[in-house]
Amino acid sequence: MEILNVENLIFKYPKQNDPVLNDVSFSIEEGEFAVLCGATGSGKSTLLKLLKPEITPFGERRGRIALLGKEQDSDAEKKTVSPSRIGYVCQNPKEQVVTDKVWHELAFGLENMNMSQNEMSAKVAEMAAYFGIEDWFEKKVSELSGGQLQLLNLASVMVMDPEILILDEPTAQLDPVAASEFITTVRKLNSDFALTVLIAEHRLEELIPVCDRVMVIKNGKLVLNGKPEGVLGSIKQDDEIFDALPSAYRLYKKIRDKNDTIGNASGKDKGRIPLNIREGREFVKLCVNGSSCGDGGLSNGLSVGKNDGTHKDTTSGDPALEFKDVSFRYSREAEDALKDLSFTVNTGEIFCILGGNGSGKTTALNVAAGLLKPYEGNVKIFGKKIKEYKNQSLYNKCLSMLPQDVQTVFLHNTVREELESRKALDKLSDFPFDLSGMMDKHPYDLSGGEQQLVTLAIVLATEPKILLLDEPTKGLDAYRKKNLTGILKKLKADGITIVVVTHDVEFAAGCADRCALFFRGSLASIGNVRDFFYGNIFYTTCACRLSRGICEGEVTVDGLAGVLSDNNNKDISD
Repeated sequence: MEILNVENLIFKYPKQNDPVLNDVSFSIEEGEFAVLCGATGSGKSTLLKLLKPEITPFGERRGRIALLGKEQDSDAEKKTVSPSRIGYVCQNPKEQVVTDKVWHELAFGLENMNMSQNEMSAKVAEMAAYFGIEDWFEKKVSELSGGQLQLLNLASVMVMDPEILILDEPTAQLDPVAASEFITTVRKLNSDFALTVLIAEHRLEELIPVCDRVMVIKNGKLVLNGKPEGVLGSIKQDDEIFDALPSAYRLYKKIRDKNDTIGNASGKDKGRIPLNIREGREFVKLCVNGSSCGDGGLSNGLSVGKNDGTHKDTTSGDPALEFKDVSFRYSREAEDALKDLSFTVNTGEIFCILGGNGSGKTTALNVAAGLLKPYEGNVKIFGKKIKEYKNQSLYNKCLSMLPQDVQTVFLHNTVREELESRKALDKLSDFPFDLSGMMDKHPYDLSGGEQQLVTLAIVLATEPKILLLDEPTKGLDAYRKKNLTGILKKLKADGITIVVVTHDVEFAAGCADRCALFFRGSLASIGNVRDFFYGNIFYTTCACRLSRGICEGEVTVDGLAGVLSDNNNKDISD
């Protein structure tokens, strides 16, 4: 049974010449798990908001949207249909919270539905048990981690028993473990209750293997719509969306395109396309013909893990940023957010900090930027304590920071005014991202990824010697992440030191010289990229998971595909 139908949908924001959505049509069956993907700014968020009448953006709309055969914008439908029929979870967990306590957040929607106290108590208790919220049921929402907060948002929507669940990049601000757990929960809701799910995401690693439908939107048009296998077969390596596809499939596709005989194994594996890590590992084993790894190479001559200069060892050199026994807490009564933290970032290296939500990553970056003052320990920038930088000299072509919430940077009504006021407009020729289509838009009308790009242009225009980036890939599609990697490597080549806080392990593996893992305000591990990711189980890349114990050495899919392709100039057999 069809639950959602969209026909010839066109939408244009005020004062814009071109529509952000152009003749979009699709339908979703009851109980389907559908994934919407596309480049940053392609129209995903706008489309999802149009499906939820209460948050429809202001602008000119044409076309038809119907839920269970009834048009969303009809006056009769608006008066009779409860908003709870369509559940919606947004990208930023903090934006959706409206109360101060977990239990009240769960009950808030039911209160607005005028539900009786007894029925409300039963539903809240049931939902808290299902989502495993009992242990933090009485907590303040301000005390929750990002993963807990987003899970609470989902539970607060599900307690109202929606018929369709819409999620707009819900894992964008979650660490890898929390993101995986969140996706697993959504999939469980779909399978346990036949809940219809439409989710927009840049992280497709865990979604493609389990979804029923994939929809690809490009420049406001729905260009692909169908079963995962069919859609994947229509995506070429030079398409922007390709780098967002599951790693096992990208590895398969890269090797298959280079050597058409790869993957045509005889027997039961013939024609199988790997979509998950388990299937991908079987494919890797086929590629190495069952050879066993030695120290840094395979017995059949396939060598991996050689230092090709991509990740130059920068463990020695002049210190650019130094933390020495730094401790910080947000209030006298609170626990330490940073505990005796010590590490050094060397001049001209890219240093990535990873860790769970609430592990102290952003706090450390704010301390490094001089925005927070530790109660114990010292922080030095280029050998000088931060307090020795007088009259804002620290921020005069010395240190700049991209904050986690980029909206705090915006002060004007258009992107053009933002760039002009920060003297960044004249420097866009050196910026590899095209911002021309955003110039006359209000910064708040941009997608999350577009806001990141504008803020990055503003920050880079300050010509810093040390650059601090807090979640710079948040909201960015895989193609633009690759471009951002190129930017950072170019800055590094110019001698700029870069410290990145990120949840994106694949991004870190592609750009960093060294990585550090934070845990409860302290440094749990630190090392060069290869040792760091092969030493981790969960905070590791898909390439490491695909190759661990088979042909270890490469931490990216591109690197792994390269060595496997070189090894396979012959047919693969069982």
